[in-house]
Amino acid sequence: MRRTVFNEDHEAFRETIRDFIANEVVPVYESWEADGHPPRDFYRQLGELGVYGIEVPEEYGGAGESGFKYQAVIAEETARAGVSFGSSGVHTGLVLPYLLEYANEEQKRRWLPGFVSGDIMTAIAMTEPGAGSDLAGITTTARLSEDGTHYVLNGAKTFITGGVLADLVLVVARTAAYDPENRRAGLSILCVDTTSPGYSVGRKLQKIGLRTSDTAELAFVDVKVPVEDLLGEEGRAFSYLTHNLVQERLAIAVGAYAAAAAAVRFAVQYVKDRKVFGKAVAEFQNTKFTLADCQAQVLAQQSMVDQALELYQNGELSVADAAAVKLFCTESASTVIDKCLQLHGGYGYILEYPIARLYTDNRVFRIYGGTSEVMRSIIAKSLGL
Repeated sequence: MRRTVFNEDHEAFRETIRDFIANEVVPVYESWEADGHPPRDFYRQLGELGVYGIEVPEEYGGAGESGFKYQAVIAEETARAGVSFGSSGVHTGLVLPYLLEYANEEQKRRWLPGFVSGDIMTAIAMTEPGAGSDLAGITTTARLSEDGTHYVLNGAKTFITGGVLADLVLVVARTAAYDPENRRAGLSILCVDTTSPGYSVGRKLQKIGLRTSDTAELAFVDVKVPVEDLLGEEGRAFSYLTHNLVQERLAIAVGAYAAAAAAVRFAVQYVKDRKVFGKAVAEFQNTKFTLADCQAQVLAQQSMVDQALELYQNGELSVADAAAVKLFCTESASTVIDKCLQLHGGYGYILEYPIARLYTDNRVFRIYGGTSEVMRSIIAKSLGL
């Protein structure tokens, strides 16, 4: 199906990224999986390539582009090769919107040039052992010092993508006492330098997928955070977090679609080459019908993603629509990838085949950024239910 969502600049960028992946990522990807993340210098390579500065204004070293289309190209090309860029998606897709929207001028000049170059890698710490989708349940605290110069941060976070290598972490904490009558009040975002005394990285969590994306537990014991590192206004974090969920869910939907499209590509290639009972697996009617069904689902995902990208570009993608595209694409991608793995037979379960990596990586799409159950609740609410 012909696509119109990307222009010539996007396609030129696609060719650059595709070549970069083939030359710099694919040959060493297995070592990254063994280490649990790419080498730190790889993020600087992406900075030199311009990946981190696409949406950053020119005065801070970026290209000043708007929208999410270039990031969508990266998602499609990494999935196509069965690889990832580690925690880069969090750096640009989750953290950058907060810095662009809520950082003051001094903070932007202090952080964005390093953000663009890859010298400052970022992460965002929301989830706690007892607070996931329910952000209002956050218990990490940040108390203002008596002289008003800094906050004292205490608490713990978990499932923090990029937490192992991050230089700057956006930490969501309570800066006011918990109010059971208004659970969303009193939350703020502090930008924490990971070299601060009292800041520590705990366990590096071992996941079934996304094995090149470091995920860690973080702990804060009397960490002093200068008041100059408060992001936005004190007590406004909940509204900030929900505002950015539209892009986060769009990004997940794009990733799910890209993985499903890649799975079909890998499966078609495999069934043409693999022979059983004296003929190629592709010659069996079951194979043809299964892949036809998968391709139809991929095209439906593509249609939703492309429309969502256009709506987001124009500032018109609603919370409910973002939830719908995430729900449909992640659920459909799981079905497609499972069927494509089945067509690989036993080899689909072997990690040297990219379909196995797509299978395990894809599973979290229905969990993070809001579970499928949360997406259904949002959509139902939009229907007046």
